Amino acid sequence: MAGPVQSIERAAAILRLLAGGSRRLGLGEVASSLGLAKGTAHGILRTLQHVDFVEQDPATGKYQLGAALLHLGTSYLDVNELRSRSINWADALAARSGEAVRLGTPLEGRVLVIHHVFRPDDTLQTLDVGALLPLHASSLGKVLLAFGATPLEPLLDGEPEAYTRHTLVHPEELNRALGEIRDLGWGAEVQEMSMGEAGIAAPIRGQGGLVVGAIGVSGAVERICDTKGRPQPALITVLREAARAISRDLGAARW
Repeated sequence: MAGPVQSIERAAAILRLLAGGSRRLGLGEVASSLGLAKGTAHGILRTLQHVDFVEQDPATGKYQLGAALLHLGTSYLDVNELRSRSINWADALAARSGEAVRLGTPLEGRVLVIHHVFRPDDTLQTLDVGALLPLHASSLGKVLLAFGATPLEPLLDGEPEAYTRHTLVHPEELNRALGEIRDLGWGAEVQEMSMGEAGIAAPIRGQGGLVVGAIGVSGAVERICDTKGRPQPALITVLREAARAISRDLGAARW
């Protein structure tokens, strides 16, 4: 019986490394983490890039998982399964945060809201399930972009719509914001889609650590943020706890 093919084992190790991280990795980081020569790591990365399993940031030269691999990774996960695994945690998050909770997945260059829990009070609210949100102006969308769940290039090839004066429409601003989201592990939008409203979101990971969706909390800017416009730390904590719990239920071992 033939033994394992070393090049495939190494390619799989690189993909696992990129899936397990919260940020893009450079060639040197990939090589040193796996004990590979830079030339060997570069050759494998170029091959993976050629088949769209890996993408390289043209500005920094660093690598992340590509759209083709992400589509393969999420094909097993029916939207209804993601929703069913998330319902209890989303309900608990709404109760703990006192705010509305939405769960989103990428769909044709937008964010599809697949679950929505109302803010737990008596105010009149509209159900957003089935709504499509802009990737660049919603916290859910920015998280999906930052962690490679949906490609950024089609958005930048067009002209992102400015919903308010705070919307990020310039590629440099958006790329910088997405880099910060990867570093922090969560993202925010403050009056970028609607004046007076803000939201924060965190990624949901499935098997292998691939991001398959995002969960977010949204509401009036004065409740979501402090007086300096920064998201409340307590809300970030309960949000990330919910995202980790859902990810564990979906088989994301790294959580």
